[in-house]
Amino acid sequence: MRSPFLAALLAAALALPASAQAPDLIGEYSLAEGPDVGGGLLIAADGTYEYGLAAGALDELSRGRWEQQGEAICLVTDPKPVPPVFEKAEPLAVEGSVPTILVTWPNGEAVSGVTFKIGFNSGEPVEDYTQYNGWTLPEDETRVPRWIEVVEPIYDIRAPRYEFADVDQGRLHLRLIPNDLGLIDLTGACIEARGNGVVMRRKEGELRFVRYEAIDDAE
Repeated sequence: MRSPFLAALLAAALALPASAQAPDLIGEYSLAEGPDVGGGLLIAADGTYEYGLAAGALDELSRGRWEQQGEAICLVTDPKPVPPVFEKAEPLAVEGSVPTILVTWPNGEAVSGVTFKIGFNSGEPVEDYTQYNGWTLPEDETRVPRWIEVVEPIYDIRAPRYEFADVDQGRLHLRLIPNDLGLIDLTGACIEARGNGVVMRRKEGELRFVRYEAIDDAE
């Protein structure tokens, strides 16, 4: 089901003079990548685009302008989104104790599912993920934590390796600053006609879209 916002943009685009359009590619499309993924793409005649995707916990949005390059059009995201970042924060107690690693949003709410690798003064690193109360070293772990690497896996948000200082006492609290979380930069992604739709080529791979008119005809 197309969004009212995309439908309104498409109606405005089709009202522009034909000379402003790139024939064959102007239109509104639905993602054709399977039952568990949804999304849409609007290529407007005024030279702008709108894109959206939902796949499980992942949501992506992008907007900007397009430029014709031969038979393809290539996207330029504008304005550029500000990526999310991790920042080190003061240690925080959860349920009466300070966890080895805790990741929170700026409002203090814990972020679950953040994966990490923690290295010690000897032996192999440990890999795990945070929960509602962070993560704490097992009581029988006698090694000394030396460093930690952190990744938010849904949006692939990565932090530099943190080296534990004496003042840290083997504990780390990170805030995840969302900034423009979910807005992505599609600059350089190109779109070409394929069958009754288009294919978007981006660094992560290809995405296929089908025109809404083709969907309506099939029904």
